[in-house]
Amino acid sequence: MFPQPLMNHKIIQMAYVVRDIRETAKDWQETFGIGPFFLLEDINITDPHYRGKPQAVDFTVAVCQTGDIHVEFIQQNCDSPSCYRDMYAAGEEGFHHVGIIAEDYEKEVTRYTDMGFEVAFSGAMGPMDFCYVDTSSKMGCMVEVLENQPFIIDYFDNLRKASENWDGSNPIRSAAELF
Repeated sequence: MFPQPLMNHKIIQMAYVVRDIRETAKDWQETFGIGPFFLLEDINITDPHYRGKPQAVDFTVAVCQTGDIHVEFIQQNCDSPSCYRDMYAAGEEGFHHVGIIAEDYEKEVTRYTDMGFEVAFSGAMGPMDFCYVDTSSKMGCMVEVLENQPFIIDYFDNLRKASENWDGSNPIRSAAELF
């Protein structure tokens, strides 16, 4: 039996766990000609939970938009258990998750858990709830479910505008420009 469809969600994000976020961004810029990348450091996640238990994790993110795809690199900066370490040990890197924006966040998360998948990490960034659902046993990656909030829509719009107007200058920037 096929699961209930994704309610017209589309995959908007491809994310990778990396060893060196700046080096990876530089490699992608040189190889694919995409940019600029925006760095999010000292990320404040409200109410972070790893596999149902309170657990903070220190990580840095670099993001870029290319066409309709949001590319994200994640560098974990600590030894804490995390959904990133679930797939890649320290020093390893690779594809980690796809991302979707859910109109009805709770309903979408429940849809995944009803299929037997576990929420690997959850929290909030600003006004937006998000989680990683561990679909790796079936899909080879996790899925990040983002709550549809003006906060995240504005973020993606600003990221798209920056990529469309990029002239190659200032290839790695502060994410503060996006908010």
